[in-house]
Amino acid sequence: MLWWIGNILFLFVVIPVVIVILGTVLAPAKEIGIYADDICEHGAKFGPHLDALQELGTTRELVGKITPEIQRYVRALDQIR
Repeated sequence: MLWWIGNILFLFVVIPVVIVILGTVLAPAKEIGIYADDICEHGAKFGPHLDALQELGTTRELVGKITPEIQRYVRALDQIR
């Protein structure tokens, strides 16, 4: 008799609780999957744009060389006014 009561409790209490908990875990997991797919799709488009990063060192060096020349030019303009 206790075996049947245990089976009924398992069927009507434990299984529904497990299903509810599973539903609350699966909904965010599905959203994470959607976001991950979106990141994979759009993240691959950054690759070609990152090639120019190699030239940043050269750009910084050239700007460092030009800065004194620009300052001299600005001083000359101030003297003209």
